[in-house]
Amino acid sequence: MIKSKLKEFGADFSLLLVAIAWGGTFFIVQDAIEQTPVYLFLFWRFSIAALLMAMISFKEFKKLDYETLKAGLILGLFMFFGYAFQTFGLKFTYSSTVGFITGLNVVMVPFLTLLIFKIPSSIYSIFGASCASVGLYFLASGEVGFGKGEFYALVCALMFALHIVFTGSYSKKYSAFLLVTIQLAVVGVLSGLGAIIFDGEIMPKSFDGVFLDALILTIIFATIFAFFIQTTMQKFTTPTKTAIIFTMEPVAAGFFGYYYAGETFSTPQLLGASLIIFGMLVAELGSYLKKRQNEIG
Repeated sequence: MIKSKLKEFGADFSLLLVAIAWGGTFFIVQDAIEQTPVYLFLFWRFSIAALLMAMISFKEFKKLDYETLKAGLILGLFMFFGYAFQTFGLKFTYSSTVGFITGLNVVMVPFLTLLIFKIPSSIYSIFGASCASVGLYFLASGEVGFGKGEFYALVCALMFALHIVFTGSYSKKYSAFLLVTIQLAVVGVLSGLGAIIFDGEIMPKSFDGVFLDALILTIIFATIFAFFIQTTMQKFTTPTKTAIIFTMEPVAAGFFGYYYAGETFSTPQLLGASLIIFGMLVAELGSYLKKRQNEIG
């Protein structure tokens, strides 16, 4: 029991590092896409990451079969459509609103896990997810209505929720190296098509300055590291806990903004961050208590 709990705790801590990596790169990505079309940036980010991941995974390609390829394609489609609908949502509503609604995947994951894989989530995880979703609302400063942008953000949340749920299943069956390589390649190719259709170009104006800095940081930390850790570690924890931990991304972005960009937290935002952290702790401690009860029972 202790050994499996240590594995689960280690996996949860690793996933927390992923959320911090995503939050830590938020501002430089925001600066980059002010100068570069979003799909163009995603094309270069995910294409280069897929190429590097393929080089790292070279020895694993002997394990490639139809089922692994299909799993990687499915994860890649969920990931791409998540980014795509998030981008569309940002065109029609506030970024804080999109961030809040995207984060609602935390309450979708337990229901999708039950609906698709017939695996119920613990009461602790559901309570933790509820706390985290309320915390996200306060982080968004309550700026939430419902229009075209909000609808796109809701679809985005569904795509990311499905990505978490299916990663939890596939990570137990297939090579993490291959799953990550394939899904990154899918996002790269589809983003390239998006760049051609919506941006009318696939080449950036230059490969220096903020664009290059953002590429390097996101490729290494927010893409290769983040998705490999997620795919590797989700086999040791639950999709619901993964979703709760990932709600730390906007909290991490807020703290990085506070220390490096001179931004400030309002009282509601501090309350929101506290609720997210509380929800994560409830889910973590709850899983330990549940295992203890099962062991005693």
